[in-house]
Amino acid sequence: MHPALKTILEIQEYDMKMIRLMRLKKERLSELQHIEDLRQELRGQQASKEAEISELNRSIAGQEAKIGEIKEKIKKLETKQATVKKVDEFNALTQELTQTERERIATEHITSDMIDKRNLEEEFLGKVKESLKQSEESSVALEAEIKGSIRTINQEGSELKASRDLLAKTADSEVLKVYQRLLNNKKDRVVVSIENRTCSGCHIALTAQHENVVRKGERLTFCEHCSRIHFWQESEEIEGTTVTPKRRRRRAAPAAV
Repeated sequence: MHPALKTILEIQEYDMKMIRLMRLKKERLSELQHIEDLRQELRGQQASKEAEISELNRSIAGQEAKIGEIKEKIKKLETKQATVKKVDEFNALTQELTQTERERIATEHITSDMIDKRNLEEEFLGKVKESLKQSEESSVALEAEIKGSIRTINQEGSELKASRDLLAKTADSEVLKVYQRLLNNKKDRVVVSIENRTCSGCHIALTAQHENVVRKGERLTFCEHCSRIHFWQESEEIEGTTVTPKRRRRRAAPAAV
């Protein structure tokens, strides 16, 4: 193994833990956002229904005023009709009364439909308000748990970063720069072992010549397929680090003929 990679491998373990924590934190923040989005949606529905009901109330008030005017007109027509003596004038007033009565009935029908619609909207508004209340009450404990989890993640992440930064001071600066550049690009392990002449990062087969170069560990060797840094994994080389060696599978002995 290249001498500089032992420290880089330990740094990588810290980075993998921090990446997992960041992903977990993102999931938890997404849960919080989902709760807030649900509340905002319910609040939006409430505001929309309240505005709709307010508009219906105005329309109903207008229709009821119109009905009052029509009824007043009918009374005047009836009073006038009672005083006329000419048949043709009486018949004209009768026709006008009939038309006005039809207008009253139509207006009352429209008003009744508006009132029915308002009652339905008020019922729906009541359900929205109840859902919002239940959502706010039930989410209190969940939000507290999520926020507590995020605080724990932040604390653990800070501790890992402190240890990682301390270790990074002992690493080869040039190799660390290369490692950091690859890590920023892949957000995954970028220093990987060769297993059965295969890159354990992209799982593509490698040449025997490439494997021999990695075995020697005289320079950094990159995977020609995924650009990860390769190292030859021997348990004694990584003893004392946080990296757990993987056992290489031995080829089965040929069966006796």
